[in-house]
Amino acid sequence: MSRITVLGGTGYAGSAIVAEAAARGHEVTALSRSLPETPVPGVNYVQGDASDEATLSSVISGAEVVVGALAPRGVLVDSLRDVYRTVGRLADAAGARLFLVGGFSSLRPAAGAPRFVEDLTHAPAEFHHEIRTGAALILEDLPAAPETLDWVFVSPPGAFGSYVPGERLGTYRLGDEVAVAPEDGGAISAPDYALGFVDLIEKGDLHRAHVNLAH
Repeated sequence: MSRITVLGGTGYAGSAIVAEAAARGHEVTALSRSLPETPVPGVNYVQGDASDEATLSSVISGAEVVVGALAPRGVLVDSLRDVYRTVGRLADAAGARLFLVGGFSSLRPAAGAPRFVEDLTHAPAEFHHEIRTGAALILEDLPAAPETLDWVFVSPPGAFGSYVPGERLGTYRLGDEVAVAPEDGGAISAPDYALGFVDLIEKGDLHRAHVNLAH
């Protein structure tokens, strides 16, 4: 079993990953700005600000895996990339593997085709900043990280979020940077995304890789 720290551990994706990892017997620490109304038994919840380096260091030190489930919203709307650079540096120093919850728009519809983020006419303008920030993590920041940092960027399908919760089916499909379901973006529930996400952590056979999960 692994010592796993989840940043954003009470959000939509983060809480599902926390629950899945804890159910499998992993030692889980969850960092978030607020504590959950219904904590997962056995999980160490830490209330704090992910933009504070001392707070990050306290939960990353000693971890074997760091999961980033933060989003460029609220206080992190303009600072997410800087926060993740700090997270990467601390994870690298701790010898921890870094797994990030990504976005759909960094994927491609086919091998060699432009990424979805290159044409955002399908998305409302108010989401463009969030989409571009999420894509920049895998297109610019992670590839530039030191070779010693072992990272995996896990993109969900287009229909993923609290607005389309879905049901746990106990299945998922795994793709690379080409979307599993490019024709309509695909969908997956939070529990099934977490199922695939924790499988990737446990298998440990991907290194500095971009993948996606969908039904």
